[in-house]
Amino acid sequence: MTLLCIGKSGQVATALAERTRALETPCKCLGRPDTDLQDRASLERAIDSVRPNFVINAAAYTAVDAAETNRDVAFAINADGAATLAELCVARDLPLLHLSTDYVFAGEGDEAYREEDPVAPINIYGASKLAGEIAIKEHLQQHIILRTSWVYSPFGTNFVRTMLRLAKDKGAARVVDDQIGSPTSALDIADVILQIADRVREAPDDALFGTYHYTASGAVSWADVADLIFETYEQRMGCKIGLQPIPSSDYPTPAKRPLNSRLDTTKIERTFDVKPYDWTARVRTTVNRLIDEGL
Repeated sequence: MTLLCIGKSGQVATALAERTRALETPCKCLGRPDTDLQDRASLERAIDSVRPNFVINAAAYTAVDAAETNRDVAFAINADGAATLAELCVARDLPLLHLSTDYVFAGEGDEAYREEDPVAPINIYGASKLAGEIAIKEHLQQHIILRTSWVYSPFGTNFVRTMLRLAKDKGAARVVDDQIGSPTSALDIADVILQIADRVREAPDDALFGTYHYTASGAVSWADVADLIFETYEQRMGCKIGLQPIPSSDYPTPAKRPLNSRLDTTKIERTFDVKPYDWTARVRTTVNRLIDEGL
């Protein structure tokens, strides 16, 4: 099986490249400027040169706050680009796995969202990702939309790396404690993608296609995540980091964030035999790796 990942420098694309290298699975991760969701010809060249059996869209406009004033760009990448990629996959009879987000939901209540629950994004980023989901469903039957949330990794910019920087540079942080979700490792997401791709290849079945949720197990606040990051850092570095939990109202941002980012993973567990990992173990592993690598 040969995989093509649209996206190269993002967290999931980088994690997928690391995992497939270790497994010696043929996987080409292509990103800008050579391959761009806003450039149909570049996508065609990528697909026709790699000749994959399975396509993954890990590219997106993910600047949540900037999207509020850059709506056209967010929709061009997250919606129009996704539609173009789906069209190209239809023409070549290729399955497509498209990464999406809990931000398609309003984030109300305290129950984990299921795949069929009503969508109602509260910011431009979420609206653009929802438009991408809709476009893919309209164009391509052989699709898997994989929604996840609170992604972090040893790579790029994310919450874990930000907290470690604050621990090192400031020795303290103020973190919101009223947004609840499940911090999810990009490396685990990459493993799930590979598991899905293998299943689709080995036992093709139209019933496998559709929308799925995947996150780590356990639901906590950002302040809880920061507390574990600092605890792990303190154990390794022998210093105390100050943490002040605050409400979201004390940390205003241009884009509203969902207060409830919980996602129900029952469907993907049953269909693909996926076992979500406990969030605490994965966060600790990432913190220790980053310390070892000299962040």
